[in-house]
Amino acid sequence: MKREIVLRLSPKEASDKKFYLPLVAKKMKVAPDKITSLKVVKRSIDARNRNVMVQLHIEAYAHVQAPARKEVVYEYQDVSSKPSVIIVGAGPGGYFAALRLIELGYRPIVLERGKGVNERKKDLASLNRNHRVDEESNYAFGEGGAGTFSDGKLYTRSTKRGDFRKILEVFHCHGASEDILIDAHPHIGTDKLPEVIKAMRQSIEKSGGEVHFNTKVVNLIVKDQRAVGVETHSGDRIEANGVILATGHSARDIYYMLDKNNINLEAKTWAMGVRVEHPQDLIDEIQYHSPKGRGQYLPAASYSLSCQIEERGVYSFCMCPGGFIVPAMTSADEMVVNGMSPSQRNSPWANSGMVVEIRPEDIGEYQNKGVLGGLDYQKELERLAFVNGGRGVVAPAQALADFVDGQLSFELPECSYVPGLVASPLHFWLPEHIGNRLRKGFEYFDRRARGFVTNEALVVGVESRTSSPVRIPRDKVTFQHVQIAGLFPCGEGAGYAGGIASSAIDGERCAEKAFEFLTGKTVNEA
Repeated sequence: MKREIVLRLSPKEASDKKFYLPLVAKKMKVAPDKITSLKVVKRSIDARNRNVMVQLHIEAYAHVQAPARKEVVYEYQDVSSKPSVIIVGAGPGGYFAALRLIELGYRPIVLERGKGVNERKKDLASLNRNHRVDEESNYAFGEGGAGTFSDGKLYTRSTKRGDFRKILEVFHCHGASEDILIDAHPHIGTDKLPEVIKAMRQSIEKSGGEVHFNTKVVNLIVKDQRAVGVETHSGDRIEANGVILATGHSARDIYYMLDKNNINLEAKTWAMGVRVEHPQDLIDEIQYHSPKGRGQYLPAASYSLSCQIEERGVYSFCMCPGGFIVPAMTSADEMVVNGMSPSQRNSPWANSGMVVEIRPEDIGEYQNKGVLGGLDYQKELERLAFVNGGRGVVAPAQALADFVDGQLSFELPECSYVPGLVASPLHFWLPEHIGNRLRKGFEYFDRRARGFVTNEALVVGVESRTSSPVRIPRDKVTFQHVQIAGLFPCGEGAGYAGGIASSAIDGERCAEKAFEFLTGKTVNEA
């Protein structure tokens, strides 16, 4: 007898099978010793009320043996002699596009401007310790993209765009914990994700695909309005049957290159603001409605906050419980921060981006610069943070309550940001339409989550790379650029994703559309 059972349990009851096995047996109307198999297939936490509950979806068998479970394994065919497609960028969009192309019988050639994960780790250590920014190897550029060393969260609302379950299975197949297949908000962790990414690269190369690091694409090769290859910074010309452009949202030079070549771009809405950090214990108390915090059985609490202030969204972004703030600039004259969490989420701090929606009409005189005006506006905010900070990778910061009250901070609480902080009046120098909305947003959030606004917390500037101000337009059906055949804008950098999972989904979809373009067949006909 097989049953699928849903249980709402206390955190302690959900922590161990010995607590919920009798409950399952009772629902199945059998003795506990008659349960032959018990597997949690979905797990979520409901912290909306004072009594926090954990919901488990369980697959149970009684009296009969459960069928042998087949481990999902992705085996990739040899494509070393197959036609090739170039993929620009080795982030989740690029790597998932490469693996899907292999499944469909094409040889991917992945070109990445940065370094592989092992070498990239050394550059990030130098950035944190010695404050030296490598403009091609940093938290934004390099194997795995911006997500590799800045968290590894896999939650997405874009599940209707593609097979989200498959994305999780591919990550699991390459070394991620089985928990990502179970948890409602799956998370790999920045300490685990680099090895997973490396394993994905090995699958690509083992199947005959290519991955080239330190290879910066500087131009497209277009013949008869069709993309047939790229030029690299070293002068090499690499030609193929199509190009998937999965460069990430920080590759500004790609937008300038496309614009210079009169290839259509669009201005779009994006968001900028600050990163906010609290003691994790305080967030636990607020979110779990208890002065005792999360206790023994609950994970570090997260939050998701949003509101409308003066017709613009103000919201939390990339919330990192038990995490750290990291330097995310791509140039030595910028100040940009991001957040990350290790797999255990066990640091004393919780941080999140807190950002304000920016529309093209909000950027003042920068609109006169045309479709790329938003990029220049984004760079100006990062320059402001640089000159108002330590003029290096020392970040400008202000106590949160002082920011809301418009007061200087003479003392700053401890912070996870390794390069260090300098007290700075962010309330004064942030653009008014961002700073004022943030202050009002924080006041609203404090009414929803009492204790959120406190001088135990910090605002650190600036969080400016939530997404790009530019979209690379593509046809809704073919996914090809509206002007250039065989060019497939992909992922965050193209404006069609927001995070690891949605970029991975988009990468798979772009690979499928490239297959359909090249063969004239649908994927289902393959």
